[in-house]
Amino acid sequence: QLLLVESGGGLVQPGGSLRLSCAVSGFTLKYPTMGWFRQAPGKERERVSCISSSDGSTYYADSVKGRFTVSRDNGKKTMYLQMNSLKPEDTAVYYCAAAPRYRTCQGNTYDFWGQGTQVTVSS
Repeated sequence: QLLLVESGGGLVQPGGSLRLSCAVSGFTLKYPTMGWFRQAPGKERERVSCISSSDGSTYYADSVKGRFTVSRDNGKKTMYLQMNSLKPEDTAVYYCAAAPRYRTCQGNTYDFWGQGTQVTVSS
């Protein structure tokens, strides 16, 4: 079992930045493939980013490409999402998730989820 705990959400003005963190515990071998998702009220959940287990390669949704950066610190067992140039449409609950069954970001099934953290972009 993996335990994921997010932190770092909050209220920020348009154009501002936030960094989300996702602390992971419970894995003993290689760092699993991990993703960041978000869900806004009345909208479907969207995968915004992923970082692969195999080589650390990354994926970004078109809506965040060039503004968000995913990274991980294996020593701290923590994944990050640096969010810059935030827009009101980025407002959502952000979740981190793990997909240990995959070595790349091509899979769609994530088995372990954090509790979510609210990000609100508003003036």
